[in-house]
Amino acid sequence: MAIMIRSLLVANRGEIACRIFRTARTMGIRTIAVYSDADASAQHVREADEAVRIGPPPAAQSYLDAEAIIHAAQASGAEAVHPGYGFLAENAQFAQACLDAGLVFVGPPPAAIAAMGSKSLAKASVRAAGVPVLPGYDGDRQDIDYLEARALEAGLPLIVKPAAGGGGKGMRVVHAKEELRDALTAARRLAQSAFGDGTLLIERYLPEPRHIEVQVFADAHGNCVHLGDRDCSVQRRHQKLLEEAPAPGLPQQVRESLHAAAVLVARNIGYRSAGTVEFLLDGREFYFLEMNTRLQVEHTVTEAVTGLDLIEWQLRVAAGEPLPLAQSQIRCDGHAIEARVCAEDPWRDFLPSAGTLHLADWPRGESLRVDGGFESADAVPAVYDSLLAKIIAWAPARAQAALRLARALDHTYLAGIHTNERWLARILRSRVFLEARHSVALLDRRAAEFSSPVEAAAPALVLAALAARHAPGNECADKTCARRSPWELGDGFQPNLPARVELTLCCGGRVHRVRLTLEDGRPCEALLHESSARLELAGVSVTERTVAAALNGQRLSARWLRHGAQLHLWIGDAHHEFQLEDPRTREFTASASSGGLTTPLPGVVSAVTVQEGQSVAAGEVLMVIEAMKMEHSITAPYDGVVHEIHFARGDRVPEGSELLALSRAGDSAG
Repeated sequence: MAIMIRSLLVANRGEIACRIFRTARTMGIRTIAVYSDADASAQHVREADEAVRIGPPPAAQSYLDAEAIIHAAQASGAEAVHPGYGFLAENAQFAQACLDAGLVFVGPPPAAIAAMGSKSLAKASVRAAGVPVLPGYDGDRQDIDYLEARALEAGLPLIVKPAAGGGGKGMRVVHAKEELRDALTAARRLAQSAFGDGTLLIERYLPEPRHIEVQVFADAHGNCVHLGDRDCSVQRRHQKLLEEAPAPGLPQQVRESLHAAAVLVARNIGYRSAGTVEFLLDGREFYFLEMNTRLQVEHTVTEAVTGLDLIEWQLRVAAGEPLPLAQSQIRCDGHAIEARVCAEDPWRDFLPSAGTLHLADWPRGESLRVDGGFESADAVPAVYDSLLAKIIAWAPARAQAALRLARALDHTYLAGIHTNERWLARILRSRVFLEARHSVALLDRRAAEFSSPVEAAAPALVLAALAARHAPGNECADKTCARRSPWELGDGFQPNLPARVELTLCCGGRVHRVRLTLEDGRPCEALLHESSARLELAGVSVTERTVAAALNGQRLSARWLRHGAQLHLWIGDAHHEFQLEDPRTREFTASASSGGLTTPLPGVVSAVTVQEGQSVAAGEVLMVIEAMKMEHSITAPYDGVVHEIHFARGDRVPEGSELLALSRAGDSAG
């Protein structure tokens, strides 16, 4: 009889570590986290029963250090190690090292990992088993002249891949004969650098296939089943972004053939635990792509439609138990879609983002699930994968699941770093996705449909102005205002006239000026200087989280957050990031009284317009900072002399950095 695992170390971080801990806790298993110095206060560390430091921030010195992880497992008394995905999850040597150390490895046997670790060996194996593979070359002879000849035999277009690679790294698509040699050379160079193995394989390139995969599960008792299929065709640079189960629109015969082929692949290599067999589907023809010998990021959608816990299955199989269900007992119900919320900026070519999450408020609702690895105030390191969380929606029908997920992404509130959730919501609402007419080429062919930033319209500007007036840091939001002199309030008070408050909001490279008119302290009108539009205001309500008002009779509300000089406003499906300018202090002159000029946000110096020793006049531009997709001019708050310039053009400046030292005209240099 199998003995259940009592203590588990997860050799990973972020959302997958938290996800594994959740199941382990329900099974009464003690949980152990590992962490690098960059993750010392991370959510997965906080959630574990015990946590062990394994090294400095670079992954090669921490999460990829097999020796350090095994030592942590032994020191903490762990009986088993779960690798999650990424890092060492598909490293056959690590799996063997765990077994050699007397630890249970929650995953497939090392031999099965090795069999699928090389794309060349994997293709040869599945071809021998009778599973279709794309035409091409995956042999041992690897000199460039020979590869070029075999590639031309396979026919163009084709794709060149590192045999030991994954995640799309190093792939090169070749459309013309004259591109071929350069593509082979570049792919080999990257393969050698990234994977330590320059072996390449060549495949016929399918311009618009679908990416279909099948979840398989096997135990040590000879049982092997599939848990249905998934479509992962929405990809950017070969990285999956939206995944769903089941794959929509598959003819039943094709679906059954995919399932049978996946089980055959798993049986052929003596597989055990959870695995995924991936295929490219071109019309009604499918071809083996690769097998991931681990749990997939998108296992959640399979769980949603089957009602099963795949982590629990993994732990039970690792403990020696047979699969909990036979193939005939597995049922799929409804449709589920997952969105990967990542720290990247869709409006700036998906530039990775890192820093502190000032706010992380994840959605809640019917048939929604969030697998997250970060909470408010957590640091998002720049040295690891950009995945923050996965949001999963289930519904009886696909269209309902897509719209439910889009709505959930609208109600995801993240601030402090750039994220992609509203960009993903656009894809989910697009006709091409809702009609299941998409392929892996969707974002290559139609990226412009989803990539244009939303400009702040009049309602957003007015609500932002109302929130900014209320926000902490604005004097009239202070509860002691009633006890202070009216000359100190800055609330637009004018004797015998309606009060007027002027606010300047910068967003998307544009400056917007809003004037609020108040009667008896209540905003009653907003004037947008840019368009001269006037809006009547009524029923204004501002709390610490929301701002609402009737604008010309239309009631609107938004979520908001103030952090320093930044104001975030979420309205409808848009997230606006405003930079607030205080006309009395000019925003960048917080330290002007002591001779310094600071920046309230991180950015890059795009111009320095003065020199040390130069005399400047009040209002003269001294430096320009590019941040938050717009330029900010640093101006002299008074006539003076520039004594020191601390940054040059192109330098990155952290938040709060002193940019220049400036003395008043007539003052001594000291």
